[in-house]
Amino acid sequence: MLDKYITPIIKPLLAPVVRLLHRHGITADQLTVFGFLIGLLAVPLLIFELWLCALAAIVFNRILDGLDGQLARFSNTESSAGGYLDITLDFLFYAAIPLGFIIADPEQNAIAGALLLAAFIGTGSSFLAFAIAAEKFHLEKSQFKYKSFYFLNGLTEGTETILLFIVLCIWPQQFALLATLFSMACAITIFTRIQGGYRTLKQHTAYTYQATDIDSRGAR
Repeated sequence: MLDKYITPIIKPLLAPVVRLLHRHGITADQLTVFGFLIGLLAVPLLIFELWLCALAAIVFNRILDGLDGQLARFSNTESSAGGYLDITLDFLFYAAIPLGFIIADPEQNAIAGALLLAAFIGTGSSFLAFAIAAEKFHLEKSQFKYKSFYFLNGLTEGTETILLFIVLCIWPQQFALLATLFSMACAITIFTRIQGGYRTLKQHTAYTYQATDIDSRGAR
């Protein structure tokens, strides 16, 4: 929900760093992998309840995730392979953070953590499955032109998820409550994405069929 508002604010702030990285020969894919490894460091830090250190790793991961796409565009090296790598490692990172909280306190966090992981699967699959069809039909992605994949809007997107992780690191004792509430918000996102994606594809298919039918009759 907040991604399309936050991204235009953050992008100019990262521009000087992007130029510096490009000058030193750092590639976008290298940045993606390095950021992912930094993000994974949060898991053992969470397990050992080093909450603020885990928070630093999460924030650093997200900064690098913002930089890699900008670096690819700045250096004219955008590719489907890079986009695929980025989104795949992002989802592994998103799944790893709840896992860290679950292992840290399984008695209190296991059920809520399982709900959150299931919710992440739902939100991710609901737009990635749509992205396949959107790419096939060359649908416009005007609200997220900076993304490699077609993103459907939702109540819980990347910005909201990172805010959740930050709050959880600050108040880890509230994990069960906050994870459950966020899972409920994700359920709304899943429902609206499936509904919106299905309706969009249904309408596009019907329009394409009508246009093809008109063209074929005109050719006779």
